[in-house]
Amino acid sequence: MNDLTHDSFRAACDQLSNKVDAENFERFRWTRDEAPKLAKLVQMIKDSVEDRTDIEINEEGGEQNIKRFVIKVHGKRIVGLNAALDQGQVAMIVGNIERSEFKATPGDPIIADWTDVDEHWVTDTIGQLMQRITR
Repeated sequence: MNDLTHDSFRAACDQLSNKVDAENFERFRWTRDEAPKLAKLVQMIKDSVEDRTDIEINEEGGEQNIKRFVIKVHGKRIVGLNAALDQGQVAMIVGNIERSEFKATPGDPIIADWTDVDEHWVTDTIGQLMQRITR
């Protein structure tokens, strides 16, 4: 079966599954298509500071398509970092957290299509977001 035939068959299976039970189909589709991408994004975020002993990015929960992190510098909780994957787009933003003397300057999330997201995009984006942090 060539790729075009396989894609057509997959689309037909998805359509049938969606007709039978749209809610279950979306759950299966998300697990199949989106969850691996989100897991890869989380790993790229963690890897972005792996060679730094002064900076940590620790995962602290989230929802199905959103992951929440805390950026720590010298062991101090500085700001929160949210990363989301929704309909083929990745969005990242920093925000204030309790018990921090640092603040994130308000701003729009940085957004890219999943196809444009790689290690370079992640490190560049986190670097831009870190520039929004003030004391």
